[in-house]
Amino acid sequence: MRLVVARCEVTYTGRLNAYLPEAIRLLVFKADGSVLVHADSGGYKPLNWMTPPTVIEDGEGTIVVRKRAGRAEDRLEIRVLELLAEFEHELGEDAGLEKDGVERHLQEALADLPEAVEDGLRLVRREWPTDIGPVDLMCRDPDGEWVAVEIKRVGTIEAVEQLSRYLEVLQRDPALATCRGILAAEAVKPQARTLCAARGLGCVEVDLAELRGAREPELTLFEA
Repeated sequence: MRLVVARCEVTYTGRLNAYLPEAIRLLVFKADGSVLVHADSGGYKPLNWMTPPTVIEDGEGTIVVRKRAGRAEDRLEIRVLELLAEFEHELGEDAGLEKDGVERHLQEALADLPEAVEDGLRLVRREWPTDIGPVDLMCRDPDGEWVAVEIKRVGTIEAVEQLSRYLEVLQRDPALATCRGILAAEAVKPQARTLCAARGLGCVEVDLAELRGAREPELTLFEA
C-alpha cells in the first residue's frame, strides 16, 4: 500500500473524459493495482479511480496509470505539483471481510439451491479463489458453461463493479473465457439493475425465508 498526499491535478481519458483541477488530494496505490484519488470531503467515495489490472508509471512530476479496456485504453494522468507526504507499507495477505449474517446465510442457502438463481444451475464450488478475492459461488449451467454468482444483501452499483472485476480476472483463464456473471441479492437497486444490463450481467432477487422454505417462492429474475 502506497499513500501519497500531494497538490496535484488529475486527467482521466478513456470511455469518458474527466478533469480534476489543482488541489491537495490523497492518492492511494494498492498492491492489487487499484488506484484511488480522494479529497478531504465527499465521504468514502474517491473522486476518481482505476480498478486492476493496471500499469503504473512514475515519471518526473507525473504518475500515469493505464488500463486496457477492450481495444481501447483508459488512462489516469496525475500531475504532481507539490509532494507533501508519502508513505509505503506492505500490508500482507488479508484475511478477508467476513460477510454479515444475511449474506453468509444467503450464500449457504443458494449453495444448497443454486437453481433458485437460475434454472438448471449446479454448484461447482463455494468461495472460488481469484487474485482479487473469492467468488461466492462458481456454477455451471445446463449447457456446461461457467457462471460466477456474487451474493449481496442489497445489490448496488458497487456490487456490480465487484462482480465485473471478478469476471475480468476469471476470463483471463482460457478455460473460463466465456464465464458469465449473476448478481444475487435480497434487493437490487434500480441503478445496479441498469448497470447489469449494460454489462451483460444477470441479476436476481431472492428471499432468504423462501429459500429456507418459510413460504412459497415468488422469484423475480432480471437478465441482460
